[in-house]
Amino acid sequence: MTNSVDMHPGRIPGYDSGPLAHLPELLDEPRFWLGHLYSCVQSEEAEELLFGADYDAAEDFHRRLSGRADWPVFTVPVTAGRLHVVYRNLEEDTGTDYLLHHPGWDRAELLAQDDGHFMGPGLSWPELTAAADNGLAGGSTTDPDARLLLLLPAFGDTALPAAAAERLAEALRNRTAVEDPEQLAAALLEGQGPCGPTRWTATGDGHRTNDGRYSFRNPTNRFALPADRLARVTAALAP
Repeated sequence: MTNSVDMHPGRIPGYDSGPLAHLPELLDEPRFWLGHLYSCVQSEEAEELLFGADYDAAEDFHRRLSGRADWPVFTVPVTAGRLHVVYRNLEEDTGTDYLLHHPGWDRAELLAQDDGHFMGPGLSWPELTAAADNGLAGGSTTDPDARLLLLLPAFGDTALPAAAAERLAEALRNRTAVEDPEQLAAALLEGQGPCGPTRWTATGDGHRTNDGRYSFRNPTNRFALPADRLARVTAALAP
């Protein structure tokens, strides 16, 4: 049985939100991706590659999206649970929250926040691609390219495989209208958002953590998730 929050407005346990609206049709709109990926841009060159001549149209689209009374939400099933991408349409505090929830948990875990006070990253490259490629039904889309781009702002990883740029370029080519997906993919993977590339390690007890200064998955941060919750996040996202 599909969790109600995945397929229509509802609630995410432990997450204080406005009315959630499931809007998978937005993933077929090229202008949606321009605004969604904006925080991944860390240079003027990358910004030009992303927006091209569509900056004004993308800005207008994103302004209308963030001005909605409801909060658009997208879901991606993972090994054990679901990732939720929520557009937080709070007046004067808009942003995008990336949460992970499992039916057996009493609350969702906040992995990343994409706003003026970015928190993250919340996903390594293997976790990102595993979520994109698992083909599990029950979310907003089964398309691996849409899933990859949807979760990309929550990702940061110094250890990228040689094929990473090609993989991202393919997703950009298939889901957006950017003119040079290869160059844009290279620029996005070089900058990797506000926090930049982050080093991931596996601890002796199986936790997968990183060294990001603003990451909930860095156990040295005062705001990090407790050890038991770090462990369950690792298990739920296991490639």
